[in-house]
Amino acid sequence: MRDLTNKRALVTGAGTRVGAAIARALGARGMHVDVHYHRNEEGAEASCEAVVRAGGTATPRQADLSDPEATRELARAVLRDGDLDVLVPSAANFERVAFDAVASSHLRHAFALNVEAPLALAIECAPALRRTRGAVVFITDAALDRPHRDYLPYLLSKAAVRQLMEVLVIELSPTVRVNAVAPGTVLPPPGMDEKAIAGLVERIPLGRVGRADDVAEAVVHLASSELANGHELVVDGGHRIGA
Repeated sequence: MRDLTNKRALVTGAGTRVGAAIARALGARGMHVDVHYHRNEEGAEASCEAVVRAGGTATPRQADLSDPEATRELARAVLRDGDLDVLVPSAANFERVAFDAVASSHLRHAFALNVEAPLALAIECAPALRRTRGAVVFITDAALDRPHRDYLPYLLSKAAVRQLMEVLVIELSPTVRVNAVAPGTVLPPPGMDEKAIAGLVERIPLGRVGRADDVAEAVVHLASSELANGHELVVDGGHRIGA
């Protein structure tokens, strides 16, 4: 496994939830983490503090990833401070919309943040990642193999991220490794009642929904693995196999 001590990572959407857990886990490996956020400055500051407590260092980075130029400038700002070893495009649009209500605007929003922004970051960061023989770890979704209702734009965009991961393996190898983590149900959405959660848990062989740290551990593994390349690591407790 590659030693990540004193290496550098950019994690988008790192001011909250799964992104914050990823930043903290990388910090625990002694990394400097550039903590991206859009509006949640307070969350980003808390995430930076958590990275430091875990043993790393951190810098908050604000950018609206739905704006292509702002996305590219985020990468440039990070690279002005040095090279990059790990890129984790974690920020995502997770909008619920009924099938009959899907409009082109929903698709544009989902693809802008979930696909175009990660691709733009990968393109901008590729020269640095080649120099460091670094890694890109995308976040897809286990639901791509068991799709559910009312998330068509989101699921289409995440399917594109899976394909993006595979294409970048061809484009960036042999100097950059590219993988993805596909979480199952992690951090049930606010307002989900206990009965619904219990029904979900019954269909998961491990008997629990995921935690943000479960995803973060998988990201760290793929970021430090010397041979994993083009792999999508599913972290869903066996839900795909369960009833």
